[in-house]
Amino acid sequence: MSTSTLLLAIGLVLVIEGILPLVSPQAWKQTFSRMVEMKDGQLRFVGLASMIIGLVIVLLVQ
Repeated sequence: MSTSTLLLAIGLVLVIEGILPLVSPQAWKQTFSRMVEMKDGQLRFVGLASMIIGLVIVLLVQ
């Protein structure tokens, strides 16, 4: 993987993550509040699920 590809991927993540606070700041705050209330194990599961979904998408696109 080249450096430019990695930087492109990071840039796309930042753009996608910025959409919700831009479009609906109130919904973003509510979502963030719910995440803060989650237990560590639940947050880890959400993180793992996100990573697996992302990996599957990357593998399907290649």
